[in-house]
Amino acid sequence: MQERNDGQHDRSGARGVAVGIAAMVVVVTASNILVQYPINDWLRWGALSYPFAFLVTDLTNRRLGPGSARRVVWVGFAFAVVLSAWLATPRIAGASGSAFLVSQLTDVWVFDRLRHLKWWQPPLVSSSLGSILDTALFFSLAFAGTGLPWTTWAVGDLAVKAVFAALLLIPFRLLLGLTRPVEA
Repeated sequence: MQERNDGQHDRSGARGVAVGIAAMVVVVTASNILVQYPINDWLRWGALSYPFAFLVTDLTNRRLGPGSARRVVWVGFAFAVVLSAWLATPRIAGASGSAFLVSQLTDVWVFDRLRHLKWWQPPLVSSSLGSILDTALFFSLAFAGTGLPWTTWAVGDLAVKAVFAALLLIPFRLLLGLTRPVEA
């Protein structure tokens, strides 16, 4: 992408990354707090908020490319882990950070490889794969050995993430008009 002489591309890209980082910090911090509270025997509240992290990553990737999406992931990760360590338990924060990095960076990579396909395929496939990785890593790191029914929670969490991967295609498509790649 060529840089425009008026600097519009730089300002727009920096603004997009800043918005992505802010959204990511809110989503991950809220999810790390909410995962501590059950809805029922199969589900924790964090399952309803975390899938939005994939939406943030995919919109950033679509508009600004994989480099900017990775910046959102890395900076969002740093802020979210610090806030989560303060607001949640250190084990939850560590598990979240590890699972977040692996799943979100995988999402960025897969989305970028599939970006030439129909509009709905990259976010659906990348979010689905990222969700599987996130669930397996997070629940095993956060709750293994605690005596809590974490495998049951993981199954419920993954089911919700699968539904959200499909449902979040609606806002992804609606926001696509606002997130077209920045023209050079």
